[in-house]
Amino acid sequence: MDKKETRLRRARRTRLKIAELKMARLAVHRTNSHIYAQIFSGCGTQVLAAASTAEQAVRTQMANGGNVAAATVIGKLIAERAKAKGVEEVAFDRSGFRYHGRVKALAEAAREGGLKF
Repeated sequence: MDKKETRLRRARRTRLKIAELKMARLAVHRTNSHIYAQIFSGCGTQVLAAASTAEQAVRTQMANGGNVAAATVIGKLIAERAKAKGVEEVAFDRSGFRYHGRVKALAEAAREGGLKF
C-alpha cells in the first residue's frame, strides 16, 4: 500500500464511526499549499458550510495557504459559518491525517470559534 491508500484506510474507519453517530461532520483535507474544511450534514449528503485557503477572499489576507497560521484562520472561519447555519456540535473527521500541525491548529481554532467536538 502506498501513503495515500493507508491514509484513506484510516479515514474510512473514522467515517464509519461518525456515520453511526448520525451527527454533523467537520472534514479536513490538507495539501502542501492549501487546507480545506467542510461541514457535512448528519446523513452525509449535504455540505452545510465550507472554508478553504483557496478562496479568493482568504487568499488576499495571507501569502501562504499551507502553514499553521492559515489553518487557524480557516478554523475560525468554518466555525463562524457553521454557527450562522445553526450547527453547534460536530464530529471531527481528520481524514486520516495525523492530529498535529495544521490539522490540530484548525481544530483548536474551530473550538475557540464556538464549535463543540
